[in-house]
Amino acid sequence: MSLLVVGLSHRSAPVSVLERASLSVDAQTKLLQDTVAAEPAAEGAVLATCNRIELYADVDKFHAGVAELSTLLAQHSGVGLEELTPYLYVHYEDRAVHHLFSVACGLDSMVVGEGQILGQIKDALARAQELHTAGRLLNDLFQQALRVGKRAHSETGIDRAGQSLVTFGLEQLAVGAPVETWARDRKALVIGAGSMSSLAAATLARAGVDEIVIANRTPERAERLVQILAEGDDTDVLARAVPMESVPFELTRADVVVSCTGATGLVLTAEAIAAGVEGRVGRQPVVGLDDEAAEAADVLLTPTSVGAEENCPLDLSAVRPGFSVMGEAAVAGMDAATLEQHAAWAAGTTVERGRTGRGGPEADAELIGALAATASTAGRIPERRRPEPVAEPSRPEPVLFLLDLAMPRDVDAAAHRLAGVRLVDIESLAEASADAPMAADVDQVRRIVSDEVAAFGAAQRAAHITPTVVALRTMAADVVAGEMARLEGRLPGLDDKHRAEITQTVRRVVDKLLHAPTVRVKQLAAEPGGAGYADALRTLFDLDPETVASVSRAGESTEKNARNRGPA
Repeated sequence: MSLLVVGLSHRSAPVSVLERASLSVDAQTKLLQDTVAAEPAAEGAVLATCNRIELYADVDKFHAGVAELSTLLAQHSGVGLEELTPYLYVHYEDRAVHHLFSVACGLDSMVVGEGQILGQIKDALARAQELHTAGRLLNDLFQQALRVGKRAHSETGIDRAGQSLVTFGLEQLAVGAPVETWARDRKALVIGAGSMSSLAAATLARAGVDEIVIANRTPERAERLVQILAEGDDTDVLARAVPMESVPFELTRADVVVSCTGATGLVLTAEAIAAGVEGRVGRQPVVGLDDEAAEAADVLLTPTSVGAEENCPLDLSAVRPGFSVMGEAAVAGMDAATLEQHAAWAAGTTVERGRTGRGGPEADAELIGALAATASTAGRIPERRRPEPVAEPSRPEPVLFLLDLAMPRDVDAAAHRLAGVRLVDIESLAEASADAPMAADVDQVRRIVSDEVAAFGAAQRAAHITPTVVALRTMAADVVAGEMARLEGRLPGLDDKHRAEITQTVRRVVDKLLHAPTVRVKQLAAEPGGAGYADALRTLFDLDPETVASVSRAGESTEKNARNRGPA
């Protein structure tokens, strides 16, 4: 077994990188085809979810396999290899098996214990089977991963350690209140009709929303999801389907919006969301603010957290290491307007958009020169720190709740700063789940994973030597047949009864001689490091490598035919 996995996930890469590296269904198909066409790989499977992209392959060379799989991931994700490499992880052989089994059990999920990953693993296997890129190893691996995941959920309380991403997201929107209480009598808009959107719609229906509107680019899928909701025994929610063109209007009616599509661009821009809030049907006035504050709250609010600094006008990627994002930054190439915007931002005020500076290029040069002179004297740009916090108008209560479960994101991140809007997306879910307590059952699941990895490895190693043992017994049978033919030449008068008795006796002798060593070699081969016993057996008995290979191919062909026939 030479199983190799190369990938990145929410644990190794920031959401911004995962978002850019996400793979469409067509890209996954092309990636699989190119993987098995590459020299080091014989099999391939892709596990692509909202928070992970992993490429599994059976390779004959480790280093060449890592290089090839990393290159293919970069090519098909559109993120340069040099940029992608720091975020990639690599697992090989037993560690790769351990990783997938942990993923299947929900131990590696953003929300520990969530069960949706099992469906995603099943889809990944089905896609690889459909494209004929999954052979014996990956078929065995993914099918066993599904069994291990189901075992973990049935034998432990891992479900209590976390919820599905949908449920966890709704809990974050509800901010501590029971989801059922928070969702009751609200109107929901679900954008998309895939597995995640369907789960979101079903969860909202059970939570007691008054109405669910499904918007999808394929009307038939939206209508199908509406039908499923209408036929549900445990809900009586009003559901209807609308075309994507109706989303702007539905935003004016909805209280909760869940979006999870396969779109490569934004589905909901900040402008569209702001327009939806502004044009809400039966919109409640914002209370608790005076006229001036309410007018200011109509536009983008000042962020309530200092960590992200999302609305800082400076290009923070250009800030030199060690400089504070609160004000110390290299100013080469920045015009006066940008510097003025930054000064206003640091002071908590605003500068009108579109302002280009008071005196044009001359003033820009003068200001930048003055700052450079100060830097040369003081050794750095004087830091502008924000003043001590002052009492600010309270942020209005949200009237529109957004849950973005797509990767890449469907909802503009600028919606975080819109008045009257609460947005929960993959990034904020990752931050919230980092502090979630781990259930005691997690340790039990880890033990299950360790046991299953050992059993899987032993089974694979034992299976690896089986063609050699079969070839040995075939050779022994040929020897018996040859000797019986020679005996018949020397004893032409031998009757059938005695010929059969002699043949059976010789076969019993051969079987007894081979029984102990073949059983023992299978046991030894199943242990770690036992792969060399097959080679030793072939050498000791001078077995033809092509005979062994033909036995292996025959076994794979039988398995493939059985899979194509399906269950009996």
